[in-house]
Amino acid sequence: MWYVLFLGVVICILMALRMLFFPARFKFKEVSFENFVFLAITYAVIMIGFGMLYLLLELKGYHIFNDVAASSAPGPFYSRLGTAIYLSAVTLFSVGFGDVAPVGMGRFLAIIEALLGYTIPAAFVVRTFIDFDPAARGKY
Repeated sequence: MWYVLFLGVVICILMALRMLFFPARFKFKEVSFENFVFLAITYAVIMIGFGMLYLLLELKGYHIFNDVAASSAPGPFYSRLGTAIYLSAVTLFSVGFGDVAPVGMGRFLAIIEALLGYTIPAAFVVRTFIDFDPAARGKY
């Protein structure tokens, strides 16, 4: 069951990224509320997805993050879930605060997530301008 959940989360993250880089039916005619919602949903899926990856690996027995504020003993499930989502959010949107630090395999995941966090806005802007520019689409 753990492997199915893990694979499902990875597939959700990849599908969100696919929609960003290869939109099937979105027509970005201008910067709009729909574009903003699309970007927010993409960020939310990636943030929650990586949070779930951190949590699933932690529950599997891998030591993925150190929580400075918590005791050394593993906390209850919801506490660990909150910490995993928090670690994901601060990694995706910044370089982290230092109160929760990835360790071991978590560092590799954090690098991938931080890279995505920095490239998604650029990809979104470029994609918006390519789809907005009639010359770039071959329509004059």
